[in-house]
Amino acid sequence: MSENNERRHRVIAIDGPAASGKSTVARKVAEALGFLYVNSGAMYRAFTWLALDRGVDCADGEAVKELLAGTEFSCEVLDGAGVVGLDGRVAGDEVHGAEVNAHVSQIAAWPVVRDQIFEVLHAFPSGHDVVMEGRDIGSVVFPDTPHKFYIDASPEIREARRRAQGLEDSIADRDRKDSTRAAAPLTIAEDATVVDSSHLGVEQVVEAVVDQLAAQGLPEAVRRG
Repeated sequence: MSENNERRHRVIAIDGPAASGKSTVARKVAEALGFLYVNSGAMYRAFTWLALDRGVDCADGEAVKELLAGTEFSCEVLDGAGVVGLDGRVAGDEVHGAEVNAHVSQIAAWPVVRDQIFEVLHAFPSGHDVVMEGRDIGSVVFPDTPHKFYIDASPEIREARRRAQGLEDSIADRDRKDSTRAAAPLTIAEDATVVDSSHLGVEQVVEAVVDQLAAQGLPEAVRRG
């Protein structure tokens, strides 16, 4: 990405652990500002689904690397959201299945996978202002953006949210895997604004984020108010 493009196309980074509410908040912030919404986690889920569909052992680094080398990645924009295409296909609801949930942290821990998706994520702001959410957007993917947020919630609240979604994967296990992986572990960027969503509604969290963006001088956020 050129320096001029990086100045022209802005990035709002929204990170946080599983079930913190960051995806919903990021999408609504993007809608409010007219920015493109990008869910980095969905890209890891899509590649995890592909690996499982092709019968690749997610614990086998060489097999994962071989699949990665033979997969064509593309950037797509659908309904105001940036998504990744794999071999010309955009994955659907299957990326939220139980088997993908059980293996996505394993796939995301491979540095070669993170490097590939890093390149895909960096392609989106070359043509759009974006709100990008994930676990390392502010700390690793776009560390220079001045607009960084970390959406958090207590483990108990996040467990309850997962159960309400019909998902049974362990929040504690996901947190442990995400926080201890060698490649880009889940962390709070030093200059991020932390918002605890435990006892806040979605609109309250969105309002807190947009108010902070207005205070940072983002014109779209000021006009919203």
